[in-house]
Amino acid sequence: MPRPVRSLPESVVTPEVLYRRRALLAGAAGLGAVALAGCGQSAEQDLAAAPPAGDDPFRSIEALTRFEDATGYNNFYEFGTGKADPARHAHSLVTRPWSVAVSGEAARTGVFALEDILARMSIVERIYRLRCVEGWSMVIPWQGFELGALIRLFEPTSRAKYVAFTTLADPRQMPGVRFPVLDWPYVEGLRIDEAMHPLTLLATGMYGRELPNQNGAPLRLVVPWKYGFKSIKSIVRIAFTETQPPTSWNRSAPDEYGFYSNVNPAVDHPRWSQKSERRLAGSGNRLFARRIPTLPFNGYAEQVASLYTGMDLARYF
Repeated sequence: MPRPVRSLPESVVTPEVLYRRRALLAGAAGLGAVALAGCGQSAEQDLAAAPPAGDDPFRSIEALTRFEDATGYNNFYEFGTGKADPARHAHSLVTRPWSVAVSGEAARTGVFALEDILARMSIVERIYRLRCVEGWSMVIPWQGFELGALIRLFEPTSRAKYVAFTTLADPRQMPGVRFPVLDWPYVEGLRIDEAMHPLTLLATGMYGRELPNQNGAPLRLVVPWKYGFKSIKSIVRIAFTETQPPTSWNRSAPDEYGFYSNVNPAVDHPRWSQKSERRLAGSGNRLFARRIPTLPFNGYAEQVASLYTGMDLARYF
């Protein structure tokens, strides 16, 4: 029997507009430019040319990855292992209605409708770099809300040291789940201080649009200082745990993928170097993408390095 979907009580937080967004582009033609992304003068180019918003530490002015690359060249093994497979097959994913089950060490648990969650979140825009462990990276304008804001709604107890996430695993909608590429469902986790950091985002959109299915609709994690596989997609379950939860790639290949998955150019992957990366931005030509030095914590060291003070980052990779 399906579990009942609970409502978040009105007393928890004052509801806000469901999808309140700042204008991504100046002028009346802004939304039209977003709609035409990838055709002629792209919205991405306009966004990239915009100056930083004051002292906003979350705004990047780097050249953006083209929309067609960000949505057509990615990993989502539930839809296949090829880079183009998610865009080819993810149309089968049904994202409405959607609910998220919350369990574990928290005062408020249950199954919550995504619409109810979104109604209580402040939607923001963040231009973040996302780095894949294979050596390529993208710069993407995300829309979503801080994970920390959602965590506070559920009132985790002092026993909650970690936050665990689970992806939908439905072979009827996700053809890749029919094959034992990984131990389904896909699972991930963060230490709770990582989850509460204001850089950590639950994304509901990108490039001013709703999140495409192949990019993890309707709800995905974005942790910009970690490798992209840490950013779990199509989340259906969140659990607060006292012990470190299992993660899919660490479980599959523990010598290659650690729990923390922080970008550290000083620690090579057993099968390739992590010292440089190919940035898929500007022209979007993957073959000739510019190779640049990899930065510790993917360039976010100033914001997050203090989370790991005293840790051996070669051991805890």
